[in-house]
Amino acid sequence: MDEFIVLMRLDLITKAAQPSPEQMKVYMESYHQWVDGIVAQGQFVGGTGLSSEGKVIKPGKVVTDGPFAEIKESIAGFVIIKANDLDEAAQLAAACPILNGEGNSVEVRKIVVRDPNGSYAK
Repeated sequence: MDEFIVLMRLDLITKAAQPSPEQMKVYMESYHQWVDGIVAQGQFVGGTGLSSEGKVIKPGKVVTDGPFAEIKESIAGFVIIKANDLDEAAQLAAACPILNGEGNSVEVRKIVVRDPNGSYAK
């Protein structure tokens, strides 16, 4: 099986899009149930949420504060899963409860690794 990253994009800046504490509890329970299902299938590798604080490094070693949530689709977290192919990974990701939020999305990408010779495995 190959590994795939599922990037979760949420609106982190629009005040009206932010859930109440009660809604957040329900959302997190749904999210944990989804992850637990992937774990039960032996396809969960890892994952976590991401802070909204960070640094951006640009050419010339210019370091700035950021990234800033200036767009409605900020990356809020990720999970890494195992699947036979991209279609299977997308099917697992399609059940992510994050998709129940208006404007939310998930992105699925295969993780490419190098073989012992330094070449990228396909």
